[in-house]
Order: sequence, then structure tokens, then C-alpha cells
Amino acid sequence: MSIIEPPIDVLLEEADNDRFLLCTLASKRAHDINDMMRGQRDRAIALQTAVEIARAADTKPLTMAFNEIARHDVSYNPESIDVHNH
Repeated sequence: MSIIEPPIDVLLEEADNDRFLLCTLASKRAHDINDMMRGQRDRAIALQTAVEIARAADTKPLTMAFNEIARHDVSYNPESIDVHNH
């Protein structure tokens, strides 16, 4: 499996060329997106609207996270990361 869009070079630039930081940013954001989508799915099932269920299941959370990182929608505070003890 490989990342084609957005290009890995763009993603790495957003994470200071640190692939482990990129992985952490993407996984944390994907987790948040998954939680949000689960809530929407539960709400859609309660309202019985199939359109909302289909819309929520259209794109995978990790893909959404990588796209948000490439668009500069996800950021981090470099001062909050202890690079010596991780």
C-alpha cells in the first residue's frame, strides 16, 4: 500500500520531515474523525436517514486525516513534544 494523494513529500513537510510525527498526527486525527463519524452514524440510524450513513462511510478516517494535514488544517505545537524522551 502506498500513499498517492496527497504526496508523501507534502505530508512530511507538514511534520518537519519526521515520519513518526506524521504517523502520530495522522493517527490521532483519524481517531477523532472516527469518533465523530461514529456519532453521526448513530444519529443517522436514530433518524433513519440512509443518506447520512452513506456519506459518513464514503471516505476512510485516515484518508481524511492525511488530506487535512496536507491542507494545513491539522497542526501541532512543537514545544509540547519532548524529542529526547520518546
